[in-house]
Amino acid sequence: MFNRHTHRIARRALLGAGLVAPFSGTLRPALAQVEYPSRPVRVIVPWAPGGAVDTLARRVAQKLSEAMGQSFVVENKSGATGTIGAGEAARAAPDGYTLLAMDNTYAMLPYLFSRLPFDQATAFQPISVTAFSPILLAVGEKSPYRDLASLIAAAKKDPEKLTYGTGGIGSAPHFATLAFERAAGVKLYHVPYRGAGEAVIGVLSGNVDLVMISPGSALGNIRGGQLRPLAISGNHRVSALPDLPTFAEAGLPGYSVINWSGLAAPKGTPDAIIQRLHAEMARALDAPDMKAFIAELGSEPGGITPAAFLQLLTEEAARWRDVAASGGIERQ
Repeated sequence: MFNRHTHRIARRALLGAGLVAPFSGTLRPALAQVEYPSRPVRVIVPWAPGGAVDTLARRVAQKLSEAMGQSFVVENKSGATGTIGAGEAARAAPDGYTLLAMDNTYAMLPYLFSRLPFDQATAFQPISVTAFSPILLAVGEKSPYRDLASLIAAAKKDPEKLTYGTGGIGSAPHFATLAFERAAGVKLYHVPYRGAGEAVIGVLSGNVDLVMISPGSALGNIRGGQLRPLAISGNHRVSALPDLPTFAEAGLPGYSVINWSGLAAPKGTPDAIIQRLHAEMARALDAPDMKAFIAELGSEPGGITPAAFLQLLTEEAARWRDVAASGGIERQ
């Protein structure tokens, strides 16, 4: 995986005794007997169409539809940093017919809101991660910064002079950049936009100095020469951008933020259904076409077990608590 943290989780998921083998050729007998699904399944994406979470959810939903003989229908319920869609999914019957496409933003919610319409820690039962996606730091084509070292040096010389754009206060890129500030020992100036797309436009137009974004959302502008990536998170380079060094290779080994997205079900969903969905997800993610699709996004397939996904959520919540505290994020 992209760092020791995600690699450790994935290895436990693949090799741990007693857990479902993600890529086995047949379902265990108990799972094969589950009469599920017998009707269409809703997959709620708490973001607008077209984003990374939505794109991955639709591909996985298509695979699940083909494998399980019923439609897995994606519904976008965006708003309030994903809490509108998550709230609707949390209120749904725990019968496997409503799923939530969540991402790492879900682990940040307790530090953004003083009250949520659901219990963030217990409202959902994780099924599996769809993909792990690194974060890259990019500047505009006319930027004077050609490498990460020169950008960090400039930021240390003049605190808060360099600006960065995000999709808003408390967004995942905001947290990711705060984590970068901590790792690099710098202080940047935050310029929040109404969405991640506008933040990229801010860099392209020269209104802000840098942006931190997933490769899938930046590849077009990078290949077109409008964005210049300086480093990417994870412990190895990605095939979509083979010449781009990791943060460690660029001189910042302490930065290890990785985005992820996956599926979860409302609390109380029968374990047999959770395990059936996990087995089918893992099988779908092991398919050559899915591997190629995810690689093109600069990401790697997930497929980890529900237990490993739950541990990831727990560890992510602890990580972002510290980042929120150091970054001075106030809960709404």
